[in-house]
Amino acid sequence: MEIRIRSRLDEALKPVHVQLVNESDNHSVAPGSETHWNLVVVSAAFEGRRLLQRHRAVYAALGDELRAGIHALTMKTLAPDEWDGSGVDNIAPPCLGGSATGR
Repeated sequence: MEIRIRSRLDEALKPVHVQLVNESDNHSVAPGSETHWNLVVVSAAFEGRRLLQRHRAVYAALGDELRAGIHALTMKTLAPDEWDGSGVDNIAPPCLGGSATGR
């Protein structure tokens, strides 16, 4: 799934930087799952766009993947002038455990 996500982002947004981390193992899912993703994407396509417009552009690019198994997507979307070329800290909220909480 990671290759498909990267490919869709490349086609739609022509990013200058993509940081994509599969965080599924931090959640109550089967081992080897690819359902929870953390994304940082830097693209000129985001210049002059509000956060909601940026996120909609990512959702549009990943439409098929979102329907085919992505359960959660944490994202940070930046225009090139907002990115200093270093790593970006995009910490996902902790998993509440779903059915694993004993509720």
